[in-house]
Amino acid sequence: MSKGVSNPSAGIRCMWMRGGTSKGGYFLASDLPSDTDERNALLARILGSPDTRQIDGMGGADPLTSKVAVVKPSERAGIDVDYLFLQVSVDEDLVSDAQNCGNLLAGVGPFAIERGLIAAQTNETPVSIYMENTGQAAVATVQTPNQQVTYIGDAKIDGVPGNAAPILLEFTDTAGSSCGALLPTGNEMDTVDGISVTLIDNGMPCVVLSASEMGIDGSETREELDNNTALKDKLEIIRLQCGPLMNLGDVTNKTVPKMTMVSQAKLGGVITSRTFIPHRCHASIGVLGAVSVATACLLKGSVATSLADVPAGDVKSLAVEHPIGQTTIIANLDGESITSTAILRTANKLMDGVVFP
Repeated sequence: MSKGVSNPSAGIRCMWMRGGTSKGGYFLASDLPSDTDERNALLARILGSPDTRQIDGMGGADPLTSKVAVVKPSERAGIDVDYLFLQVSVDEDLVSDAQNCGNLLAGVGPFAIERGLIAAQTNETPVSIYMENTGQAAVATVQTPNQQVTYIGDAKIDGVPGNAAPILLEFTDTAGSSCGALLPTGNEMDTVDGISVTLIDNGMPCVVLSASEMGIDGSETREELDNNTALKDKLEIIRLQCGPLMNLGDVTNKTVPKMTMVSQAKLGGVITSRTFIPHRCHASIGVLGAVSVATACLLKGSVATSLADVPAGDVKSLAVEHPIGQTTIIANLDGESITSTAILRTANKLMDGVVFP
């Protein structure tokens, strides 16, 4: 075992947290092996993968609960901590760092303060976070009354029961984070396998498609879509062709791009979404996926444009509807350029201790 873990059988320190509408294990980088293969194998054992039930591990048999955040103090100017997100596949032998996770990002600030990586301020504490997966930064504002993290508050997000302390996440430089450009092909709309698509990356590489072109209404439940084998096969054919077009190469064994089918809003939002991540339908929508979809709504020639009901003004509140509610993105514009995006999330500490692989 390489530097970082001398005796994993003695247990490895971690904190299990809900971040946004996801859940996973938060680890200090110093508590894990420095060798990537050893680290990934260890984390797969901790989550209980590969196994559809993850019965011998901490995972919840769902991609949204089979996640890991690795955090360390940052040596970068103006940055407090570095955050590496790892998606642990449930039923495949795969641990991927090919994407960000904006939901688990919500727990990074509280975790960093609780672990003493930065000092809590009075009332609230801004935590600047470098996202190692994509080389971008975000600022999380954490509630710290009496210079201690609190998870209790009045904020509510769809997909999470009850209320919690608000955590504001602000992004300023996410465009092209994985693909090199907001629109990696240079086009607001392309045609792939006979289907109109918008290939976009504003924090998460996404293929935006019209639900009707894919033969669905867009209001189907997650379970209905997961059981639609013909739809899933068609989405995968398109996804594999979009990978190289988005500068992602062969995406056969990658968790990006995400496939988001959009239709007109049905609950007063801007647009309705149904996202595959990439082979199972998302229970809601990822934070950065919502940022990319909301951005597509603002482009004049995208697949989403004719379907979206976009409000006026330079500060736009864009509610992206999903199977269990809405995720609202706040976009600040300078003319037609998006200068920053922000989203309200919450987090909760579930367990702090040691886990045994």
